[in-house]
Amino acid sequence: MKISQKEYSKQLYKLQVELVKFQRHCIKEELKVCIIFEGRDTAGKDGTIKRFIEHLSPRDARISALGKPSDKEKKSWYFQRFVHCLPSSEEIVFFNRSWYNRAGVERVMKFCTKKEYIQFIEEVEDFEHLLVHSGVLLFKYYLDITKEEQQRRLDGRKKDPLKQWKISSVDEKAQSKWEKYSQARDQMFSKTHFSFAKWTIVKADNKRTARINAIKNFLSRVNYPDKDEKITLYNPNIVFDFDQDQYKRNLIAQ
Repeated sequence: MKISQKEYSKQLYKLQVELVKFQRHCIKEELKVCIIFEGRDTAGKDGTIKRFIEHLSPRDARISALGKPSDKEKKSWYFQRFVHCLPSSEEIVFFNRSWYNRAGVERVMKFCTKKEYIQFIEEVEDFEHLLVHSGVLLFKYYLDITKEEQQRRLDGRKKDPLKQWKISSVDEKAQSKWEKYSQARDQMFSKTHFSFAKWTIVKADNKRTARINAIKNFLSRVNYPDKDEKITLYNPNIVFDFDQDQYKRNLIAQ
């Protein structure tokens, strides 16, 4: 489903107004909001987060995009480097990749051992339960794209001089390791889709519809004064909570 630039800009403006309303509510009620964005390379995490945060107060909203861990961090408790990035009272934090790196890139590229991966899987439920129990509003989004669309975007990066910083050695192996990434993703869903911290999938082959529907879905899940309920109606064929039956219906890219 495509959307024209004019309609996209019109809807995005209204949705960003709602996001500002929500942030004002967060500040007033001293809420702690953590929004995770995961997905394959080129899935559109940067662009989606940009549309979420674009008009929010930078004092109370920030992006966490951690780079390669230092030698010291590698020897520490895995979740430790993410703890200081978590939201404080009145704050919204967007994770551009998160602790789930261990279930995806690190596992596929062998940046972690099998033992470290298993330990992560054993600990992540307790970690997220502690966050939710402490009052953090936790949202987990996975931007899902097809192999063909990823290839098109990778080719585009190579040709665009403004996107050279996005090219990495990991990106170069994204296509050749497509099946392994699919397996890692599927196991991540099955092992970390918790009742208190569910995975929400966004079909992201079309960037405009993905961004619009992701914001609508988020707004539909939170409460705040003067909320425009009509504008939060998202397309359930674009955004949906993970379910094993979705593989049979080809809703998740293979």
